[in-house]
Amino acid sequence: MESYIIILLCLAAFVAGFIDAIVGGGGLIQTPVALILLPNLAVSTIIGTLKIPAISGTSFAAHQYIKNVKMNWKLLSIMILLAFPSAFLGSTLLTYVSNDFMKPLLLIVLSLFLIYTYIQKDFGQQRDTSVTGSKQIIYAIFISFSVGFYDGFIGPGTGSFLVLAFITLLGFDFINASANAKMVNLATNFGSICLFISKGKIIWAIAIPMAVFNALGGWMGAKLAINKGNKFIRTFFLVVVIATLIRFAYDVFYK
Repeated sequence: MESYIIILLCLAAFVAGFIDAIVGGGGLIQTPVALILLPNLAVSTIIGTLKIPAISGTSFAAHQYIKNVKMNWKLLSIMILLAFPSAFLGSTLLTYVSNDFMKPLLLIVLSLFLIYTYIQKDFGQQRDTSVTGSKQIIYAIFISFSVGFYDGFIGPGTGSFLVLAFITLLGFDFINASANAKMVNLATNFGSICLFISKGKIIWAIAIPMAVFNALGGWMGAKLAINKGNKFIRTFFLVVVIATLIRFAYDVFYK
């Protein structure tokens, strides 16, 4: 493999880690780049390989959030335990069937979320204390199963979907949603990695250098999000959701 390909993949991994640490959606950067630069590899091999830098960047971002943001460990323990097998199941299904039929539906759902987030200026700016107790646990279980399966089966935009779910269903603000979502994202990534390793789908010579740069981007992105706060994250979130919409629109109408 030409050295310039590794360099471009590492640059993409850095940008992906930076974006993902703030609002999720890093897969929207490194996945298309990898598909373009590695046309001779199977898609499942590329997706499996990219899970290593993804979990690396998420780990470093999560470490920064844990030091600076209060985490809901009671809720997270339930979500982590459920998200892992859900992602494993989603990745297992991906090795047998195509996920293209899901993208038109996601295009509609994301469009509605984008409009709502833009109109509601106070969306995610403060915590909603009315969501507590058993209701919060039920929502957490639903989020873990659905987003966990999504990450294993489709992938790109998982972090953004988690942030949305933490805000709309669990009542978190943007900074706490981003922080707690990282822990669940770690579990979904690990679930997928276990499946891809067992299937021999990871190319470590590509995954390891990308992981280093993704981790650096994740560390820097998390520090910026913590320093800037909710308003900055909301703006960044809108940009990432628009990028996600463009990606899915391309897949649905042109690819």
